[in-house]
Amino acid sequence: MNNKNRLSPLWLALSAVIGIAIGTFYAKHFSGNRLSIINSGSNKLNNLLYIVDDQYVDTVNMTDLVEKAMPQILSELDPHSLYISARDVQAANDDLRGSFSGVGIEFTIRQDTLRVQGVISNGPAEQAGVLAGDKIVTVDDSVFTGKTLTNDEAMRRLKGPEGTKVKLGILRYGETALREIVVTRGEIPMNSVTAAYMLDDETGYIKLKNFGENTYMEMLVALAQLSQDDFQQLVIDLRGNTGGYLQSAVQIANEFLPRQKLIVYTEGRNSPREDYSSDGRGSYQRLPLVVLIDEGSASAAEILAGAIQDNDRGTIIGRRSFGKGLVQKPIEFGDGSMMRLTIARYYTPSGRCIQKPYSSGSDKDYEDDLINRYQHGEFFSQDSIKHTGPEYHTRNGRTVYGGGGITPDIFVPEDTTDYTSYYKEASMTGLLLQFGYEYTDQNRAAMNEYDDMTSLVKYLKKQNLVEKFAVFAEKHGLKRRNLMIKRSHQLLEQYAISRIVYGMLDEAALIEYLNKDDKAITETLRVFRDGESFPAPPADDVKE
Repeated sequence: MNNKNRLSPLWLALSAVIGIAIGTFYAKHFSGNRLSIINSGSNKLNNLLYIVDDQYVDTVNMTDLVEKAMPQILSELDPHSLYISARDVQAANDDLRGSFSGVGIEFTIRQDTLRVQGVISNGPAEQAGVLAGDKIVTVDDSVFTGKTLTNDEAMRRLKGPEGTKVKLGILRYGETALREIVVTRGEIPMNSVTAAYMLDDETGYIKLKNFGENTYMEMLVALAQLSQDDFQQLVIDLRGNTGGYLQSAVQIANEFLPRQKLIVYTEGRNSPREDYSSDGRGSYQRLPLVVLIDEGSASAAEILAGAIQDNDRGTIIGRRSFGKGLVQKPIEFGDGSMMRLTIARYYTPSGRCIQKPYSSGSDKDYEDDLINRYQHGEFFSQDSIKHTGPEYHTRNGRTVYGGGGITPDIFVPEDTTDYTSYYKEASMTGLLLQFGYEYTDQNRAAMNEYDDMTSLVKYLKKQNLVEKFAVFAEKHGLKRRNLMIKRSHQLLEQYAISRIVYGMLDEAALIEYLNKDDKAITETLRVFRDGESFPAPPADDVKE
């Protein structure tokens, strides 16, 4: 019998057992929590680790072995319980913390070189003289290019404690000499509100990227800004919002709900039911409201959408959300690492569990869920949505479904009218992205005079970008298909312009541009215009 095949199951079993034994062997203390394995097998597990360490044929790095085993054991529980090494904890928390300490650039890695995509306004890099389009080729006199350059490595080298300095070696377009710029790291904000503007004379629009520590305050600032434009109705865009902190979602829902309305509740085996309800102090309880969601909306985004839908407070438009309704508790280890352990589930006011089905210890079906939805046709037809849970009812008696995610009140299919195999290859291979970047880099000087989205797009529409892309793509191996290019002309142009707008301006300008031809935005404005949004609650249901 092949020894390798004979030992593989033993090794897998050993890894699993080691994972179970971690509590007594490695992580004695948590932040305010103590882990202990109280069962008859604990001594056996400890003995196993001791024997492996003492008698195994080769020297074993037990710490490294445990580090590798921890993710494996947690993956046996559910798709969202996870282990984060001490090295990765800060990066994992930065997006939700609201800020981080670094140089203040947005970057992309192309051809083994870090290229500055954008510079944070008034941030350390801008103040030091770094420009969008610059290539960073050295960091602190060390080469910063090559196959080993990754996003993680770039962030590790560029982030650092506030007040520390980093020397960047920069190649600027049109120059041959290396520029050396010293940047003093500072606190960089991570905004959750990525766009807030008026869609028309009456309709305010706010795009939320996630739910972090500062999201609620950012939301209030955005609402105050829209008030200056006298907005009469609001759309909150949660498409692609992967979630974040429960409390932020509850605070925002509270702004729109009358008093004593359930927003969400959590419950688990050892976590008694906890209700989160509105307090009646919200400032926008009678404002006509639409919430946009799609398959990328998850967790806290689904909590907000579910609270609005189940209380019949607004209209949900888009496609069925992701279906992430497991509550994770962060538990820290003494070495700075941590795990996020699932302790409960989220439930909407009607009693729906947001979490979609999963099989413990098997991630493949769960990870492939969105692909399966796409192939099944759910992105294109509301009739293709498969609800696996029972029926529930909103406050006004409308039927909603459990079984994972939030199904919108008004379905907006993904538009594939002008989709061709040429466009698919152009986008999937990254050629459109690369073209947009290179065009921006080569024409930055000419476009610098256009400092707003409208004027820049007007200029770009005269530049025959689709033809220029077709030439570029053919040089890079994508065969020219004139009929397909003609059919997909609008998609190709929109993609190219979107990347240029983002590179020249910012994310807010990009969002505003894409919304111009967005079917969900068009449907939102129709709903408001035709009076199909849910009416505001009766006067006696509103705060005094």
